[in-house]
Amino acid sequence: MNTIPLTNTDVKIPEISLGCMSLPQEKLTSQAIIHSAISHGINLLDTADLYQNGLNEEMVGEAIKGKRNEITLATKVGNQMRADGSGWDWNPKKEYILEAVEKSLKRLGTDRIDLYQLHGGTIDDPWEETLEAFEILKNQGKILAFGISSIRPNVIRKVMEMNPPATIMMQYNPLDRRPEEVVFPVLEQSETKVLVRGAFAKGLLINKDSRDYLGYDAAKVKSVQDFFNSFEFSPEALLIRFGLSQRAVGSLVIGASNVKQIERIARSYEESEGIEEDFIQAVRRKLPANFYHDHR
Repeated sequence: MNTIPLTNTDVKIPEISLGCMSLPQEKLTSQAIIHSAISHGINLLDTADLYQNGLNEEMVGEAIKGKRNEITLATKVGNQMRADGSGWDWNPKKEYILEAVEKSLKRLGTDRIDLYQLHGGTIDDPWEETLEAFEILKNQGKILAFGISSIRPNVIRKVMEMNPPATIMMQYNPLDRRPEEVVFPVLEQSETKVLVRGAFAKGLLINKDSRDYLGYDAAKVKSVQDFFNSFEFSPEALLIRFGLSQRAVGSLVIGASNVKQIERIARSYEESEGIEEDFIQAVRRKLPANFYHDHR
């Protein structure tokens, strides 16, 4: 598995990462998935304090006991659970981030988080204190790098001007090419790397029953799915190379709910290495493009 270093850190990320949100709540099954991923070089584990109200972090923490130095650990902050359990509220304030990290460290059973990400963000957030919180945690050694999770061009431009993060997580796939218009060109001029979520469009581009998606009706989604299933390469391999061919992209964060899915992802990654860039560019030219309408 190819890896790339994150700027100004000792952290390296693999081209395929494990999105832990899809892990089942059965701990032994989740541990088997994580251990299989690690054995295939898929050793960036991406979780969040929001997932299963902290249980996801606990499961990851248990699974990596004795393996901490083999993995890159990423989690997220910003969604504060309500005391009555009725949901959560957005809270990007410094005081909350400094409090929440302690709980994540405890659940994960570690003394450091390799990549700590803000789990969202709007243009009106108090970015000065949010970014200050991450710098405090870096100086304390509790995190090694920080990132944000955002699809909003106006937010991304603002943060890049203030304090460029190591990573920005955003959705990208052949049915959601919005980052190509503004975000990717901006990030290509920097050392910030994109963590892609939704690379398989929730399976809609592989074998799931078609439905409306981001303004495309089910018929159009089905036509794109058929297109990706019409080549000698597997659709998974094509989608992996489609994402990784963008210069700004560092890793595709892909979820798995069983070990067989991990094995298929690993095989598809190996297969994708044989797909030429010219082929991907030809595929891209035949696909529809879409654009951001809000938060530009």
